[in-house]
Amino acid sequence: MKNIIILFFWLIGSLGYSQDNLQFDQANSLYNNGKYDAAISAYENILEKNMHSSALYFNMANCYYKLNKIAPSVYYYEKALKLSPNDKDVQNNLSFAQQMTIDKFDTIPELGTSKLYKKTAQIFSLNGWAILCILLMCVGVGFFIAYFLSYNTKTKRFFFIMGVISVLILIISFVLLNKKIDLDNERYGIIYPQEISVKTEPNLRSETGFVLHEGTKVQIIESYKNNWLKIKLIDGNIGWISNNSIKEF
Repeated sequence: MKNIIILFFWLIGSLGYSQDNLQFDQANSLYNNGKYDAAISAYENILEKNMHSSALYFNMANCYYKLNKIAPSVYYYEKALKLSPNDKDVQNNLSFAQQMTIDKFDTIPELGTSKLYKKTAQIFSLNGWAILCILLMCVGVGFFIAYFLSYNTKTKRFFFIMGVISVLILIISFVLLNKKIDLDNERYGIIYPQEISVKTEPNLRSETGFVLHEGTKVQIIESYKNNWLKIKLIDGNIGWISNNSIKEF
């Protein structure tokens, strides 16, 4: 009886999975036939079922790109890239979409050590770094236990050195884990209106610091009274915009 129940739920799950794949294939067919608006609607129906994937976001972005809708195309490429940061197709298409944006900024160059630090932290996921830290902790404890249980001088020296090395690597991994947490907590968004005025303070009466256009990526560094967001550009400029002029990813 238990096996029958398990089989029943497996069949139900398989049926749902097959239906989602069928919907995805139908949406792709609409895209291949140049029916981009219909394809977007089909992809959105899949998203409503919480079926998120890099491929889905990538295809949605392609549809918007074909329709020359800059902001949503950049937004969904960024969503796809967040799930698949090493996907070359996503990276290339995002680059093409960004070329359609009006705003161009000079990036503040990162120091070599800072860039390496950030890149190293991105090697593993948050769970990956956490698991590595736990394993290194266990290995380190194991070496020190072996050190105390050993009687031979050379063996004790070996276990002690390996224990120290394990602890040092653990410390480095823990630092990188915290950096990964910081990177994952960074908030970014895409400007959606064709043009907005970025204010120097979080109110409409303040001066305009600069103007941004659709498709521009900004970092969100602060929220104010649920209506205003403090943003930062890659060139270091900072200002305030209303929260309805940006879509966070």
